[in-house]
Amino acid sequence: MPDTLETPAVDRINRVPITDDVLNVQDFNERIVGAYNDGSAELELPADNSTLRSFIPAGTGALRDFSYIAPEIPLLKSENCVACMECVTECPDTAILGKVVPKSQLEAELAKIADPVERDHYAKQFGKTTKFWNVYEKKGQEPGYFGIFIDPTKCKGCAECVDAFGDHDALSMLMKDDQGLKRYQRTWDFYKKMPETPKSFINEKLLSDMMLAERSLLYVGGAGSCMGCGEGTALRMMLAATGFVYGKENIGLINSTGCSTVYASTYPYNPYLVPWTNSLFENAPADAMGIRARWDQMGWKDKKLWVIGGDGAMLDIGFQSLSRMLASGMNIKVLVLDTQVYSNTGGQSSTASYMGQNTKFSVHGKVLQGKTERRKELAQICMMHPNTFVAQTSCAMGNHFYKSIMAANEYDGPAVVTVYTTCQPEHGVGDNMAAAQSKLAVDTRTFPVLMYDPRKGSKIAERLSLQGNPAQKEDWYKDPKTGELFDFIMFARSEGRFAKHFDKDGNPTELIKAANQDRLENWRTLQELAGII
Repeated sequence: MPDTLETPAVDRINRVPITDDVLNVQDFNERIVGAYNDGSAELELPADNSTLRSFIPAGTGALRDFSYIAPEIPLLKSENCVACMECVTECPDTAILGKVVPKSQLEAELAKIADPVERDHYAKQFGKTTKFWNVYEKKGQEPGYFGIFIDPTKCKGCAECVDAFGDHDALSMLMKDDQGLKRYQRTWDFYKKMPETPKSFINEKLLSDMMLAERSLLYVGGAGSCMGCGEGTALRMMLAATGFVYGKENIGLINSTGCSTVYASTYPYNPYLVPWTNSLFENAPADAMGIRARWDQMGWKDKKLWVIGGDGAMLDIGFQSLSRMLASGMNIKVLVLDTQVYSNTGGQSSTASYMGQNTKFSVHGKVLQGKTERRKELAQICMMHPNTFVAQTSCAMGNHFYKSIMAANEYDGPAVVTVYTTCQPEHGVGDNMAAAQSKLAVDTRTFPVLMYDPRKGSKIAERLSLQGNPAQKEDWYKDPKTGELFDFIMFARSEGRFAKHFDKDGNPTELIKAANQDRLENWRTLQELAGII
């Protein structure tokens, strides 16, 4: 982004041009963001022209400090790290990043550090992994050290990264103290000092490696989302997959009113490094049609335009606008952040809510035990629109998510990617559980993954793939070791929004049994459409 806005602007109150220094990005960051950071903004900042225009430069979220949020911060054991990149991928706040540094380059940098204790500390942030060390040594090429680094100003302490590593035991949570935070900041500064991961270490066939490239890091963190927010991860991954292939200069976002607009534009903080605009709850797709038409007139047909909205914006009040956009055939992409509830306005039910779910407007009481309506399935509805690409995916399944985004971008026409996004406060789960619950939703048929690509054939069965779901030919998936049945009742037991449906012995209510049947019928419909049964 340029240091100043180049478009001529006028102060509508004084009827004079707004000068460059009024809109200078450096001035904004130092004067306005600085005042918000030190707590003096409310008392000292004038109502100036930049405030009048709601001007927020790109990436100001990078200047926000969340180090006071949680008592714990992740601690790396580099000897256990296998460079899977799962923690980097799943972090909703861009607080943990990875980097590969060639052997000679890192050793030269470490040799410059006089203090042996400090030098040893930085060396321990890197490890020799099979992926970046052994493989390259066998090829006769210079190997690289792989390191994971935590930004203490962005980490909210959700601990999702710890769970993302699974059995590797490479991350654990450490209690914060002032001295430790200073050490984390120096370590993060060392990470930033190192050059970008060389292209030779980024295997474009391994989609998880995309976030090693700086062109993929278009969501800088600093957003005011909840700890462990499932939406943040989806936004980061979508931008990573798009930025890696097309570059940030070729991306634009239109965001429906919702959580994603509140936490991403709480003045003066903005986590995006790409241009974006807020639109009303119900008309983001219509807004996108106007922008797409203008871009096409200007010869910008190759730029990628993404509409972002929750299930309320896309399944409910904004569905007509979405349907009209899909029918237009315009080259616009849609990312639906499906939390199954109106998270931004207090947790009301939406048509994406599940049967039996306890929400505002569908409260579990003596007569009605939560939501009694069946859930609307947006993916199937969008598939019925002409020549529309559709994917339903999960952030916990990185390859499926990335392939969905990349295929949507490649598709010359409208595309909808709906993703399961855990909302911890409304679902009643822990801050570290976004990925785990998203994966469980897939395994229990609560939220099956799918990909519908009109380019694959003329029949629905040729276009629709259910690859990624376990036991595709069966009603339910069973654990091969224990025989445990993965159904919706299992899923409901794991979340607070369904807690009242189970008695002290764990027996489900009749409504939850009906919800279980609803999920089975939905799965069988998908099996039939895909030609599996």
